[in-house]
Amino acid sequence: MSNLGSRVLVVVVLAPVVLGAVYLGGWWLVAVGVVAVVLGLDELYRMARPHRPLVLAGQAGGIGAVIGAHAGGARWALAAVAATLVLAFLLAAGVAMRESATAAIAVTMLGPLWVGLGVAYLVLLRDLGPGRTGFNVLLAVLLGTWASDIFAYFGGRLLGRHRLAPAISPKKTVEGFVIGLAAGIFTTWVTLYREGFSNPQALLVGVGVALAAPLGDLFESFLKRDLGVKDSGTLLAGHGGVLDRIDALLFAGPAALAIVALLGKA
Repeated sequence: MSNLGSRVLVVVVLAPVVLGAVYLGGWWLVAVGVVAVVLGLDELYRMARPHRPLVLAGQAGGIGAVIGAHAGGARWALAAVAATLVLAFLLAAGVAMRESATAAIAVTMLGPLWVGLGVAYLVLLRDLGPGRTGFNVLLAVLLGTWASDIFAYFGGRLLGRHRLAPAISPKKTVEGFVIGLAAGIFTTWVTLYREGFSNPQALLVGVGVALAAPLGDLFESFLKRDLGVKDSGTLLAGHGGVLDRIDALLFAGPAALAIVALLGKA
């Protein structure tokens, strides 16, 4: 199967599951989020194995952040991440001296801070009220991020001439970024406009999502290049690993929630 064909197949299989969880919300979405965090952190810690991350602490913190976000809000999610530092310290101090306990704890904390809180913020978006506000906002973030990624990919392949960040991700182009930016803004705006958001408000959320999504992608690419790997994993065939698929959302979700809060809708 071609790379494009495998990518399409993964989307056809997983998109209904994700959208179904978004529609149902509550613990259904938490369950999908926990699975994404567990798989994503497993990939991250495998890539960072030379730094000897404390996997148990990182996984506990990531899972706790997602569950805490739904059970008690942002404070509980942040508390779970803070507890990770304590657990990581206890685990590091309780075993034989490592080459660098500092590096091990730092890499461990990256997991719940980046992946755990990133997914937790998506859960917080879905829990926004009143009425269908949370569903509409999270749907807009998903569709806007996906549109940005898809149009940037094909726009870059068809029209790309100038490299966007050659030292981090050589295949990304300025032309692809601009096309993806426009598509992400438009898709988010269309999804939110007249769904409790005014025209300028929906546009502002769209700009935030469309700018944050490629930054999330570049952030993961930067880490992979630093760790000397091409894909975070092989679970999703042509899509690579789970982190390769959710990296943009891990930045887009927090950006959207920040903007929605500034607009007084959180």
